[in-house]
Amino acid sequence: MLRRLHKEQPASFAFTPANLEWARGQITKYPEGRQASAIIPLLWRAQEQEGWLTRPAIEHVADMLGMPYIRALEVATFYFMFQLQPVGTVAHIQICGTTSCMICGAEDLIAVCKELIAPAPHTLSADGKFSWEEVECLGACTNAPMAQIGKDYYEDLTADKLREMIGRFSKGEVPVPGPQNGRYASEPVTGLTSLKEFESGRTQYNASAQRAVDIGDTVKRIDGTEVPLTTPWLAGSGKPAKAGKAAAAPKAEARPETVKANAKAAKAEAQPATFAALPPDGTAEKAGKDATPKPAKAPAAKAAKAPAAKAAKAPAAKAAKADAAPAVGKKPKGLKAPRKGKADDLKLIEGIGPAMERLCHELGFFHFDQIAAWGPDEVAWVDENLKGFRGRVTRDKWVAQAKIIVEEGIEAFLERAKTNDY
Repeated sequence: MLRRLHKEQPASFAFTPANLEWARGQITKYPEGRQASAIIPLLWRAQEQEGWLTRPAIEHVADMLGMPYIRALEVATFYFMFQLQPVGTVAHIQICGTTSCMICGAEDLIAVCKELIAPAPHTLSADGKFSWEEVECLGACTNAPMAQIGKDYYEDLTADKLREMIGRFSKGEVPVPGPQNGRYASEPVTGLTSLKEFESGRTQYNASAQRAVDIGDTVKRIDGTEVPLTTPWLAGSGKPAKAGKAAAAPKAEARPETVKANAKAAKAEAQPATFAALPPDGTAEKAGKDATPKPAKAPAAKAAKAPAAKAAKAPAAKAAKADAAPAVGKKPKGLKAPRKGKADDLKLIEGIGPAMERLCHELGFFHFDQIAAWGPDEVAWVDENLKGFRGRVTRDKWVAQAKIIVEEGIEAFLERAKTNDY
């Protein structure tokens, strides 16, 4: 299926402050030079915020990660989890139409969507509240037929049940996700025939449905105020989860003041980033500044500032400075400004996106022939000094690409780039 960006696009995109904080936290999960690995969670959060994935959102995320726009577009257009056109303000319903669901009645569910929402998929209902599409296997074959609505599975559906659910969604209600025929999970409809001991002590709903109910996170889109949003890698208490154990879900009855306290504690104890994250506009950080959010100081930290601690600080600092690693490589000769006032389009080089190009300009690199002239020492220096993107020059073969552009011309380079022939 051909997936293209919608013909009508908003003028711009920006994460909400809380979503931006979350996005930066996601980036810190990956080692230096591998920030692009955060592309899927950041695109998903952008979609959660806006309802669908717009071109400005894709490009904004690409800038944050120092990626060429085309690479971010490749991800967005490949995965069907990303909606490239406006969807219903209340819910986008994805009906599984693969074998098990088809045999068990998926076509009846599609008929309901055509009747109540729109005759064609990816079309908004008259009130703008709903949209629908048929998708490939969602992996809940035992509970066929089923649909994914928002972020949750609604299983063991019938046409009447789906009709009723759409009516409830329209009224502002949120039906509990999971099986809709009384089953707890995916056990036989007649009940368990073995392992009955597991029936005792279980929650009201199965694991995924219970969590969705507990945090109220079903068809609701994420606006940045949820506790799990702030630090998804921490437990609900705001403290790091122990290795090998899943983070505990926040309790449904948590009071507002508790939620705020948890979020504050989580922010204070979040692990420091391993590189200087890019600011929201994608520009590089000024030299000597670390964009990594600093963890809040606990009361105990203040007590540690005793005279003895101060006395020990100075020698330690001097020793650290004395042991500092020597500079790596040799800094290439840079320019104060591009020749004749016009820089080359460095983004033609694979691995250089808008943010990376701005960083190159800050370092005095504006032209292909400058990069083509770098030797091993110069490459080593640039690799070491690309804040947040160390190793990018070597990994993406900047020098080899620049030499082809300088020696053979841009057209020859673009032809060779189709097969990564450099």
